[in-house]
Amino acid sequence: MKNFILLIVAALFVLVVSSVFVINEGQRGIVFQFSKIKRDDVSGEMRVYEPGLHFKIPMIEKVRKIDARIQTLDEAPDRFVTSEKKDLMVDSFAKWRIVDFSTYYLRTSGSLDKARILLKQKINNGLRTEFGTRTISEIVSGDRSNIMVKALESAESSREDLGIEVIDVRIKAINLPTEVSNSIYDRMRAERTAVAKEHRSQGQEQSEIIRATIDAKVTVMLATAQKEALETRGEGDALAAKVYADAYKQDAEFYNFYRSLQAYENSFNSKSDIMVVKPDSDFFHYLKDTAISR
Repeated sequence: MKNFILLIVAALFVLVVSSVFVINEGQRGIVFQFSKIKRDDVSGEMRVYEPGLHFKIPMIEKVRKIDARIQTLDEAPDRFVTSEKKDLMVDSFAKWRIVDFSTYYLRTSGSLDKARILLKQKINNGLRTEFGTRTISEIVSGDRSNIMVKALESAESSREDLGIEVIDVRIKAINLPTEVSNSIYDRMRAERTAVAKEHRSQGQEQSEIIRATIDAKVTVMLATAQKEALETRGEGDALAAKVYADAYKQDAEFYNFYRSLQAYENSFNSKSDIMVVKPDSDFFHYLKDTAISR
């Protein structure tokens, strides 16, 4: 009997626990009865449960919880075309939240991924319209804020269509497509290379001018130095000749004797020198007996 009572108590406890469900703050709940959405008895609309403690029929009703917090839509950049038919890669994001849970569930089946896809289409349609009426210069020159405001206004229809309120739309970055960027970079690189070559050629030209100028100055300086050296050497030779002439005038015989000694010294300064000279040659004038006897 005691075990039967415990079994009944346990069954009642399980029944009570399974009939209670809690909706946390930041969530909303939808109850299904045999896979059908539970609706309000009076209005017939989908019944959405607010945060708190609620009851359901065990085994018959199931609860589906939906996140009611602010969500962020941040997908990969999309391609947009300007009024000039130029492509731009736009990276944007949006902040949104669910305000009509009945409409949201009917349109998305409670799928967050499906809601993001539908919301992204609406936001991109608004951005595409705004970019299509502007040039790249207008977009870059400071019209981005106006584009975001217009895109937010165009996304207001998502409240009625999806039960979603778009709080904010922001553009993070606007870039050219990769193939266009590479083309521009290649052109810029080619232009910079051409400028660099021009500067190098100008520098080479100036270098040649400076080198030619210096070479000319060096040539002139060497010629001048050589001229001065020749003049100095000529003056020295003239002075030496004058000295020799003066010495010769004072004692011609001694001068001839001294010159002969210099000739002997220059002729016999090496042991390997060989000279073939007649004995009675004037070269040995001062070596003859007559010269010694003098």
